[in-house]
Amino acid sequence: MRRFVPLLSVVLMLFAAAPVMGQSAGPNLYVCNQGEATISVIEMDSQSVVETVDLKARGFSPNAKPHHVLAEPNGEHWYVTLIGENTILKFNQENEIVGRITEFEVPGLMALHPTKPQLLVGRSMSAVNPPQSIGVINRDEMAVENEVDTFFPRPHPIAVRGDGGFGFVASLATNQLMGMNLETNETGLTRLGGDTQTLVQFAMTPDGNTLIAGGQRTGQLLFFDARKAPALSVTDTLQVEQQPWHPVITSDGQTAYVPNKTSHSISVVDLESRSVTTTIEGEGLAQPHGTVLSPDGQYLFVSNNNRKGTYTPTGDNPDAGTVTVIDTETHEIVKVLEVGTYPSGIGTVGGQRAGGLE
Repeated sequence: MRRFVPLLSVVLMLFAAAPVMGQSAGPNLYVCNQGEATISVIEMDSQSVVETVDLKARGFSPNAKPHHVLAEPNGEHWYVTLIGENTILKFNQENEIVGRITEFEVPGLMALHPTKPQLLVGRSMSAVNPPQSIGVINRDEMAVENEVDTFFPRPHPIAVRGDGGFGFVASLATNQLMGMNLETNETGLTRLGGDTQTLVQFAMTPDGNTLIAGGQRTGQLLFFDARKAPALSVTDTLQVEQQPWHPVITSDGQTAYVPNKTSHSISVVDLESRSVTTTIEGEGLAQPHGTVLSPDGQYLFVSNNNRKGTYTPTGDNPDAGTVTVIDTETHEIVKVLEVGTYPSGIGTVGGQRAGGLE
């Protein structure tokens, strides 16, 4: 005997399966447009800009300079540093400001503690003489818990190991790095020989054993052994291209993607053989700055400053930067999204950690 599903039941099932209007189908990507005090919100699944958060409409100046952005692993909140306002902002999923820290001098890059409500914050690259310290923020209360002396100038690249045991920071001005035990506050200083590297930003393998960072001045990617943290030791160097910026590592720990700012390219690095396997170039790669992987690792999202006019915008903003979307299997650029002026930091759930969702 044939059975018929009542029409109302069919309608209800279809309605339940359909996405709710205005609701994201997946994790959002946040892009700081440093040149115009806005933040572009990109839906990663549809690869489209769904909202622009205008900080000027929230009471901030056109010179607020949003620089770096991170989101909680569960996506409930996200954080932005404002260089021009000496401020760190906390937003909810509805892109409303729910907390702030003011009078934190020139905040730069951030790193999330994975098991505690802590946020480590360094100092901006654009600052001439920032404090020689990093901030430890209680991100639940949005309060500064501690400022840790680095004993070296211009602390910039910053990372936290996946188990939360150690944090790492390095100097832009000197070949010095510091590891910090986040339980005991014990620190260890590492000095590098040779030319000044000007290390820009870290990425860490999921097992916490290896830390990588690019040298702005040398075009080298440095590999650090972090197994004896807080001490670090250089195990290898690899020549990539000019001004390697913010790298990201895949969830299996096998591959790193390194944006080369003044070469307008991405170096694909095999972390086992420590060799460049591919160099990606093409439309939309114009001073690549930050990198984020989609949760499934299928796509690489790259923010591009486009301050030299390398890319010609097609939209209303003649100074627009881009976010390029790259297929990680074919290494082809599959989409170019135009965002605001001077896009810099880029982040999604889980910060820069590969795999994103926890």
